[in-house]
Amino acid sequence: MTDAGPRIVFMGTPEFAVASLRALSEKGYDIAAVVTVADKPAGRGRKVTFSPVKEYALSVGLRVLQPEKLRDPSFISNLREMQADIFVVVAFRMLPAEVWSLPVLGTFNLHASLLPQYRGAAPINHAVMNGETVTGVTTFLIDSEIDTGRILLSRQTEIGSEETAGQLHDRLMQMGAALVTETVKGLAEKTLKPVPQIIAPGTVLKSAPKIFPADTVIDWTQPAFTVHNKIRGLSPYPGAVTTLIIAGRPLKLKLFGSKQAVGFNPEPGMITIGNRKQLFISCRTGSVEITELQPEGRKRMTASEFLSGYDVSGSTVS
Repeated sequence: MTDAGPRIVFMGTPEFAVASLRALSEKGYDIAAVVTVADKPAGRGRKVTFSPVKEYALSVGLRVLQPEKLRDPSFISNLREMQADIFVVVAFRMLPAEVWSLPVLGTFNLHASLLPQYRGAAPINHAVMNGETVTGVTTFLIDSEIDTGRILLSRQTEIGSEETAGQLHDRLMQMGAALVTETVKGLAEKTLKPVPQIIAPGTVLKSAPKIFPADTVIDWTQPAFTVHNKIRGLSPYPGAVTTLIIAGRPLKLKLFGSKQAVGFNPEPGMITIGNRKQLFISCRTGSVEITELQPEGRKRMTASEFLSGYDVSGSTVS
């Protein structure tokens, strides 16, 4: 270790990881390198873009590594030469043992759930979609299995009844950054005692697998609270999807905001227009008011703006 504390290699890619990297940098930790995904073209112009983590790392003068393969001997050799004390992983890829076993104080990961619940790629989305009222962030030592390592620290927070996955993401991102710096300090000072993930008898583990397009389609035969939770759990990304049948023609919609409501047409998928340009869709029990949506090929808009341009009286969704 140096006078600045433990020598760190940070690994991450999306915006969620930037907050943790920034927290470590601003506290003056010795960050030997930042490992992130390789640059790739994106958008219609196929312009090469950097990951959010790379953008931030370059802005503060940190060394960036972008291996195509994590088992590349030259990449592993570079890591070994850095003689890092700790590897910090936030929203990155699964690491091979040749990598996570290198640092003397261990490799730890920040996960956006209270492990062992919601292991997997999309814990924030699944917690909201399932109507959970409590979640949190956890740091744990990486081992050979995904999200199963010994827990170092965790912090809990409530989920608001109307909170979207995007809003929860931003809160957990900041909570996680604070937990990462606390974990680094604890490992360096040897004050943390890793504990196994204990699954009590009878506990049902809920998983958080990657979300595919088929998983985003709304089933209007579900109760209103289930539909509402799915909409907010997929907002703003990737967005819940439904198909509006208007004048006999299909129009794909992404739904970003909703509220639970009662009454209206008992037939699931039927649309009712409220007195103040409100868009209600019936479910198996109750209905949801759609507050924000995006028709295919158009910009995101409020329900009122949508109803000003589309006559959906008597229409259905499926």
